[in-house]
Amino acid sequence: MNKAYLKSFIMAASAIIIAFSIIIYPKETYMASVTGLKMWWDVVFPSLMPFFILSEVLMGFGVVHLIGVLFEPLMRPLFRVPGSGGFVWAMGISSGFPAGAKLTARLWHQKQISTVEAERLVSFTNCSNPLFMFSAIAVGFFHNAAIGIVLAASHYLGNFLVGLIMRYHGWKKDERTQTEYRGKGIKNAFKHMHEARLADNRPIGQLLGDAVQQSTKTLLMIGGFIILFSVLSRMMDLLHVAELLSKLISYIFILFSLSETLSLPLIKGIFEITLGSNLTSLAQSSVLQQAAITSFILAFSGFSVQAQVASILADTDIKFKPFFIARIIHGFLSAFICVLVFPYLYHAKSGAAPAFSFITEKSEDLGKIGMAALAHSHYVTLGFLLLSIFLWHRNIMKKNSLRF
Repeated sequence: MNKAYLKSFIMAASAIIIAFSIIIYPKETYMASVTGLKMWWDVVFPSLMPFFILSEVLMGFGVVHLIGVLFEPLMRPLFRVPGSGGFVWAMGISSGFPAGAKLTARLWHQKQISTVEAERLVSFTNCSNPLFMFSAIAVGFFHNAAIGIVLAASHYLGNFLVGLIMRYHGWKKDERTQTEYRGKGIKNAFKHMHEARLADNRPIGQLLGDAVQQSTKTLLMIGGFIILFSVLSRMMDLLHVAELLSKLISYIFILFSLSETLSLPLIKGIFEITLGSNLTSLAQSSVLQQAAITSFILAFSGFSVQAQVASILADTDIKFKPFFIARIIHGFLSAFICVLVFPYLYHAKSGAAPAFSFITEKSEDLGKIGMAALAHSHYVTLGFLLLSIFLWHRNIMKKNSLRF
C-alpha cells in the first residue's frame, strides 16, 4: 500500500469515526457547537470585524502602496519581502489570527508580492493579538497581569526571529520571483498611493460595501472552523483520544523534568489555543512551566487557526507547508525565550523577598501599563514601525550628505 492509499484510508476512517461520534453523542455535540459559536460571536467577530473592514478600505485608498514605499528600506533587508509587508505585519499584530494570512493573500491577488515573498510574509505576520494575551490569558486565566509581559515578549521576539529565519526560504528562486523595487521617499510614496487609488476607482459606498461583504465572508469561514474544532475537541474527550495522547507526551515531559499535568493542556492547545491556555493555567505545576507551555501553544497557533489559514491560502499559489514549519519553529523559540526572560520579567508578589519588593511593585505597574498600552496596540505597533522608518531614512540621508 503506497502513501496515497494510506492517506486516503486514514482520512476516510477519521471522517467516519467523527461522523459516528456525532450521531452517538448528539447532546455533547450540540453543547460543543454552542460553546464554539458563543466564542466566535462574543470574542472573535467583534474584535476582527473592524480590522478587516479597515484593512479593505486602506487597500482601496492605496494606503498599502504608501506604506509599502516607506517600509521598503526596513522590510526588504530584514525579511526579504516588499515594504507592503510592514502593513500586513502591523495589522497582524494588532488584530491577531488570521489577519496576517488574509492580508497576505490580498496582496498576492493584487500582485504586490510574489508567491515566495508571500510564503515568507505569512510565516511571521500571523500572530496572537496582544490584547488577547494580556486580557484573556494573563488576567482571565492566570489572574496575573505580569505574566502577560513574559508571554508577549517571548511571542513577538520569537515571531521576529522566525521572520529572520524564513527570509532564507526560497532563496534559490528569489532573483526570478522578487517584486519590483518601487523606490523610496515620502513624495514617491504619496505618488504610488495616488496612482493606486485612481486605479481602484471605486466610489466610497461601493468600497465600504465590498469591505463589509469580504470581511463577513471571511469571518463566517473562521466561525465555522471554530465550531468544528470545538466539536472535535469534545469528541476527543469522549473517545479518550486526548487522554491517550497526553499519556504519550507525559513520558517526554518526564525526560525534561516537566510536570506530567501539563501534557493534556498541551494536547488541547495544539488543537485550540484558548482551551489549551486555560487548562495550562489550572495545571498543578510551576508558573515558569505553565508560561513556557502557554508560549508554545500561542506560537503554534493550534490546528484550528492553521485550518483557517489553509482555507484562506487555498485560492492562491501560496503553499501552506512553509507556514506550518514556521509555526513549529516559532513554538519552540517562544518556549525557549520564555524560560530565558522569565526570571527578569516576572516576579510573584507572594514569593518576593523584602529586598526585592520594589521589583515586584514595578513589575505589577508595568503589567498594568502594558495592558493599557496594548489595548490600543494598533497605534502602538504602527507608531513603532513609523519611528523605525523615520530613523532609517534619517540614517540614509546622513550617509548621502557625507558622500557629497
